[in-house]
Amino acid sequence: LWRFGYSARLLKTNHFRTAASNTSFPAVWMVLAQYSGRIPGRSVVVKKKSFSTMPETVEDKANLELYSPHPEVRGMTLLNREAFKRTVVVPVLKVKKEIVNSLLKSLKHMVLQRPGLKRVVEDPEDEDSRLVILDPHKIPEFSLGESEQEVLKQLNVCPEVSKYNLELTYENFKSEEILRAVLPEGQEVTSGFSRVGHIAHLNLRDHQLPYRHLIGQVIIDKNPGVTCVVNKTNIIDSTYRNFQMEVLAGESKLVTKVKENNIAYELDFSKVYWNPRLSTEHGRIIELLKPGDVLFDVFAGIGPFAIPAAKKKCHVFANDLNPESYNWLLHNCRLNKVDNKIKAFNMDGRDFLLGPVREELSKELPLLQEEQKTSFHIVMNLPALAIEFLGVFRHLLVGEPCSAAGLPTVHCYGFSKHDNPTKDIQERAEASLGTSLDGRCSTYLVRNVAPNKEMLCISFQIPADVLYKRPCP
Repeated sequence: LWRFGYSARLLKTNHFRTAASNTSFPAVWMVLAQYSGRIPGRSVVVKKKSFSTMPETVEDKANLELYSPHPEVRGMTLLNREAFKRTVVVPVLKVKKEIVNSLLKSLKHMVLQRPGLKRVVEDPEDEDSRLVILDPHKIPEFSLGESEQEVLKQLNVCPEVSKYNLELTYENFKSEEILRAVLPEGQEVTSGFSRVGHIAHLNLRDHQLPYRHLIGQVIIDKNPGVTCVVNKTNIIDSTYRNFQMEVLAGESKLVTKVKENNIAYELDFSKVYWNPRLSTEHGRIIELLKPGDVLFDVFAGIGPFAIPAAKKKCHVFANDLNPESYNWLLHNCRLNKVDNKIKAFNMDGRDFLLGPVREELSKELPLLQEEQKTSFHIVMNLPALAIEFLGVFRHLLVGEPCSAAGLPTVHCYGFSKHDNPTKDIQERAEASLGTSLDGRCSTYLVRNVAPNKEMLCISFQIPADVLYKRPCP
């Protein structure tokens, strides 16, 4: 079968059932397992016990996908947990209860590992014994290999493998298994999400929308601490970088608390922008700063660059156009006791650069001495538009350039769908600045946003001939 490209899934088709009708299921499983490498070169088939705690079921004969929920849940849009119940046949070893722990340690690679399932159950025939449930995927033909039998011999345990009818319920299946069983076959399954405090944030595809409320409830059930699931209903294209969302399941409470790099933030997820996938990038930029440095955060949001920089004893100027982001920025400054270290602004980014940033640089750069260690950093984290703002730096200051070491360093973010995103982001930055950055910039790949779409950060010191306008003679 494997040689001709068939998979074990063909056992589920009527055509294959007919072909296999004269062959016992264990024999078929053995053939498939041999080709897939699951059976060691040498194994010993042990005679099975006759006892079973429940009557054998049809699934005993035809259950390759042992941990799939009941087929009847396919197409379900309203979650019915009872429909996921099913009975499967698993191998067990009968063991005296005083040596159960020793056996579990010795055969831990063979023991059943499933969420919510006990690995050891009562023996209905002997109160002094226990039944240790083994993983049927690792015990083909309900038989043990020589090495496992040797372990049992040392523990004085009978190596006979018995059958046990195990009932699986909704609680025993993983979220991905549940969603794969419910959604149409062959369709992409969504089980991943962004976690923002108690909120799980999804980006569902069109084919998943009919199942969205079920998906939301499954995520709540399977992820402790998640009490609200939302789906983004449009792309982030608003002036304020927020997006419309639909609550799929749970409470409609969208004010939440998050912790990033040991700093706490509070926010209204429906009104401000927050992306937990940027935690590493926030930390990377903060690592570049030294106490006493000056940070201008042009698109500050609720403060993931500004607040840790202030905690590091930098002088921080933070700005955001969104009034909600500005208010939560002030709130988080107070929450983290850095409100006296951050000057906050609620302005357009361009006006912020032409106003407070220009004013501060005009005042501080001429005072820099060669031996001074203060650095100026400008963070521009608005990847959809930030590169277009770089033109503001052309002749932002008037006068003689300061020392090269004192020139501000810009960290500008952008998206790219280009085959060579590094080259693309540099060329676009050069076009805005009106100068070449060859040998004067570094580009860092932040994350993959979507297929063929990257988020990058380009860092460079603003060239003196760009930043300064020389006074007329």
